[in-house]
Amino acid sequence: MQHTQNLVHDAGLGLRRSFIDQALTTPIKNVSFYEIAPENWMPLGGRLGKQFRAMTERYPFVCHGLSLSIGSTDPLDEDFVKNLKDFMCLHKIKFYSEHLSYCSHEGHLYDLMPIPFTEEAVHHVAKRIQRVQDILEQKIAIENASYYAAPGQEMTEIDFFNAVVAEADCDVLLDINNTYVNSINHNYDAEEFLQAIPAQRISYAHIAGHYVEAEDFLVDTHGAEVIDPVWQLLGKAYELYGVFPTLLERDFNIPSVAELEREVGTIQSIQNAWQTHNEQLSA
Repeated sequence: MQHTQNLVHDAGLGLRRSFIDQALTTPIKNVSFYEIAPENWMPLGGRLGKQFRAMTERYPFVCHGLSLSIGSTDPLDEDFVKNLKDFMCLHKIKFYSEHLSYCSHEGHLYDLMPIPFTEEAVHHVAKRIQRVQDILEQKIAIENASYYAAPGQEMTEIDFFNAVVAEADCDVLLDINNTYVNSINHNYDAEEFLQAIPAQRISYAHIAGHYVEAEDFLVDTHGAEVIDPVWQLLGKAYELYGVFPTLLERDFNIPSVAELEREVGTIQSIQNAWQTHNEQLSA
């Protein structure tokens, strides 16, 4: 079954409808690949559907799901996964990722809820991930999610994450901002978390901004600029594991294309610096 490493490269950007016209007219600088939430694009026809098709004909794309609810006790939505497979085939989308969370219980909850860090939950989630991979005939990447409570916790976040990934034999979407946010909210060392990630499974990374509610309480909003400590954490990840594809998420307060270009350019600059550094060390 195909893994997801080396299917996209360099720096990426989450595609949003607000700037698709500009992206088609003039290529956005520094962007090597795009990501979309398939739920927002699968049902589209008309002008937006044609624009999306034009984008996927020009650029590599990945899908990042919002509604699969991989940790839910509700039945897995296999019809959605089958439709997703057709959609990905139609647009030659490289692979699919999802959050290690759930968002439904006898109906959608419209938020990403934390899965209890328990052995029972490891087996439950891993089995569902395996089923998704069987349908798609491809590995998927699972993202370390932000969370604000840990009900029924029997193990640490990193131990739970690693146990799910190992048992499911899936790949990893490493969210740098989530790692930072969780480290502040739950008082752990973000670099130690990075050091424990199964690096050989990293397919790509996310980086984003967040909202500061209090000194010890951050909210993962994707609605602000990336702050320096998060950029530094990205550099630490490259130092540990080498440079891997990294994508900027911006879902709210979407700025001008010029500002998006600047932040994606920062990703690229950090990638180039660490690529050069690592090459010099190995020379």
